[in-house]
Amino acid sequence: MKKKVLSLILASAMVISLAACGSSSNDSSAATAPDTSSTETTTAADTTSTDTASTDTAADTATEEEAAPASELTDGKFAETRHITVEVYDRGNDNGSDPTNNMYTEFIKKGMMDQHNVEVEFVAVPRWTEVDDINNLLAAGDAPDICVTYSYPTVLSYAQMGGIIDLKDYVEEYKADTQNLWNWLGDTNMLWDKDPKTGSLWAIEGKRAEQERIVTFVRQDWLDTLGLKTPTTRQEFEDMLIAFRDNADTLLGKDASKMVPFSVSKDIGWRTANLLASFLDPNISDREFYINGFDDRLVTQTSTKEAVRLLNKWYNDGLIRKDFAIYDDDTAEDDMIKSGYVGAFMHNWDMPFRNGEDSYNSNLRRLVGENAKFVAIDPFENAAGKHAKFLYSSAGDRKIFFPTTNDEVLASFLYLDFISDPATIKYLQAGDEGVTHEVLDSGAIQIIAAEGDAIQNSGKNIDYTITCNGTYFGDTALADLSRAYGYADQDPELVSQADKISLTDGIAPINVNVGEISAEAGVGDTLSSKRDQIYDNAVVAPVADFDSTWDSFMDDYLSSGGQDIMDERAAKWEEYFGDADMLP
Repeated sequence: MKKKVLSLILASAMVISLAACGSSSNDSSAATAPDTSSTETTTAADTTSTDTASTDTAADTATEEEAAPASELTDGKFAETRHITVEVYDRGNDNGSDPTNNMYTEFIKKGMMDQHNVEVEFVAVPRWTEVDDINNLLAAGDAPDICVTYSYPTVLSYAQMGGIIDLKDYVEEYKADTQNLWNWLGDTNMLWDKDPKTGSLWAIEGKRAEQERIVTFVRQDWLDTLGLKTPTTRQEFEDMLIAFRDNADTLLGKDASKMVPFSVSKDIGWRTANLLASFLDPNISDREFYINGFDDRLVTQTSTKEAVRLLNKWYNDGLIRKDFAIYDDDTAEDDMIKSGYVGAFMHNWDMPFRNGEDSYNSNLRRLVGENAKFVAIDPFENAAGKHAKFLYSSAGDRKIFFPTTNDEVLASFLYLDFISDPATIKYLQAGDEGVTHEVLDSGAIQIIAAEGDAIQNSGKNIDYTITCNGTYFGDTALADLSRAYGYADQDPELVSQADKISLTDGIAPINVNVGEISAEAGVGDTLSSKRDQIYDNAVVAPVADFDSTWDSFMDDYLSSGGQDIMDERAAKWEEYFGDADMLP
């Protein structure tokens, strides 16, 4: 009955939540957003509180027993087997393993059964449409007991409709039984989204073990062939792209027509992030950055338009991939890069090294030659002469939440505790020695190519280590020692170089916690889609039409909720911080 009633409630709100169906691209989150919420809606968590003024009736006793489910455990186990469902991303890897049934899922299932007598079932959700799909599952009352998303507005929308469990009491109530979880995430990540007024907690933030974000890569063999030095400024980068374009015959021979000096995707805000950051005022205030910072792609920051004007020039000069805006995923671009037609791109700091023998660099080495490879560069200087780039916060990763159809809250917390155990993280990231990794004389873990059900569908197996994103191996020192060796079939020196550059002059976001921004609920996906439209249309517009194109699409973005969010953020900043421009 609970599921049926909830389905009816949420289905009636689908016009609100699904009108915003847009793409969720790349492993990114609105790291600069406050990720906070509140609601007056009663949820399952509210039923756990006990009226201290009530008499000790049988009903009160039952309520008290429900409020202390930790008593159900004996040596960490339930007396009777419990069953939970857990979301896992399906990345559609043609050469990957079944995300719901492989070496790692079996390890988790066995561990949860042995330690807690909990049966685990994995539910696959397509990674690249995860926001749309989790919306549909929530509205139908079919969402897994443990849900994962990069979209906090999705969580907030369903929390306001009564579809998400408020975890504010549970996190403390089960703390003694979830020490691995608390030790790993700490107060910062466990309570990152806690509303400062109401105390509501709709999601737990996963922790980023690595704060590296985005790096620019270039074909080293092309630089060598043309006798070019590594670009260290914006102008030198542009000059390099021009040289690639003008020497397509030399670089690609019969395939010269396929030359792409600089490749991007429709997610311009992600794929040119370091260029956008270089235009930002180095002295921008916390206040201004926060008010304009709902979207982590910087679209409403005041400097962004001029950065995109430069991209528009490059596009019209034939330096940027012509058809980037028509593709909803990166498959076509991946194929171009692997085939050797692309000179430079900007992406996740470790992008050329991912996926072992199917990585960009492995494909280039195999198809083009031993010297063909992408290397990290750092060419975008800001007004202060710094190569500023935004890092991830240690929080602000995946949002882990429980829908109100979850009848096994304790078992779900025990699951999060199990996957946060350092030993579990190490196994999920490293697998079996001789199968997925080797141990070097230094003690470093070197990842090797895996086959069959040992293949990791995501880097560092983050689709299972949902409380941990990035190299950890259960130990920070071991992770630091091993990071450069964490990519099968790759040159550790190139990985280390990219790692170093990704952190140079890095800016870590702060958590501006001002409680719920009601204007953000239900519009996140719509605005993400409109943000991409601003970027894509402005980049491909004729130079003479750039201003009118940018302004027109920006007006649409602002009138569709963007301005309301900025206005409410400004009001909340004043409420909490007065006229201060910077936070301590």
